[in-house]
Amino acid sequence: MKRKFYSELVSTSLDNELISDSCCEKILSSTEIELLPLLDSAYQIRKTYFQNKVQLHILNNAQNGNCPEDCFYCVQAKTATTDIDTYSLKSESEVLAEAERAYQSGAYRYCIVMSGRGPSPKRVDQLANLIQTVKTKYPLEVCLSVGLIDEPAAHTLKDAGLDRLNHNLNTSESHYPKICTTHTYQDRMDTLRAAQSAGLACCSGVIVGMGEQNEDLIRVAKELRSLEVESIPVNFFLPIDGTQLKDTPSMTPDYCLRVLCLYRFINPRAEIRVAAGREHHLRGMEVMSLYPANSMFVEGYLNATGKETSRTFQMIQDAGFTIEANGDISELSHHAKVEKEGVLLKELEVLRPRMGSNS
Repeated sequence: MKRKFYSELVSTSLDNELISDSCCEKILSSTEIELLPLLDSAYQIRKTYFQNKVQLHILNNAQNGNCPEDCFYCVQAKTATTDIDTYSLKSESEVLAEAERAYQSGAYRYCIVMSGRGPSPKRVDQLANLIQTVKTKYPLEVCLSVGLIDEPAAHTLKDAGLDRLNHNLNTSESHYPKICTTHTYQDRMDTLRAAQSAGLACCSGVIVGMGEQNEDLIRVAKELRSLEVESIPVNFFLPIDGTQLKDTPSMTPDYCLRVLCLYRFINPRAEIRVAAGREHHLRGMEVMSLYPANSMFVEGYLNATGKETSRTFQMIQDAGFTIEANGDISELSHHAKVEKEGVLLKELEVLRPRMGSNS
């Protein structure tokens, strides 16, 4: 593809104009569009709004399992057979201890996540008190994911100091019945609009690799743009045994990076987070995700583990990016720089395998 194509992508995005669906499809599927110039184009936009900074987020799985919803991708769903540890809402002391650890680990944002359809008014009040306490003790931004909520609940959480409400669209409206039947796409849209009406910033994203078509991913990206969502986590489906989603297509690192670039082009000012599945699907090209994305999770996800925090720090710094944190992370940064694995020497049976087999 000629250089003009990539420069027009950048100028269109920076001018806050919308690229066409046909162009979006080419970005995801055309072999004529080369990955490295595409990543460079996405990086020009990312750098304009976020410089070389990377925000780190830590998830607290505050309530696990026993969910009445049947989201086909989730190990916590009522229909999942995955053997997970279930527990009700963690105590205040547990949540605060994890908030402190998140702060000390260099997290910019502390994300509290609960399973379930949505909180009762009593639980909303309890969460509001909890958020207020966290915000008083630690200079962290707090994001909350609690399922479906209405406008009064959103106002209560906003008044308590909540910075963001997370509620992912996950996939397009037309594809939604294929991944969940106990609530609708419209239910999720209503939650986001309730949060926005209360003045809450919204975090909402997508799960890639659930049998959707490219056009579904394009629709979600443009829907999030129309909602002016501030933060967009791009998750890559993790095929965990026991969930209802079966025979999901495999994804190459190339394709995953193209999705991240597409979401950057369509949502130039949004925080794009490379979220669940980055280690699994991007593999050796994981560091390239930092060119379109400007944030990521550390210490794993809801039920799946991730890369060690020190290794994530090392990757970010090796690529020339800086970590944006609310606290002093100089010691952690130094540790990441000096942490090196010892060099092992080859043994004789490796150096002279024929000699080793004759002995």
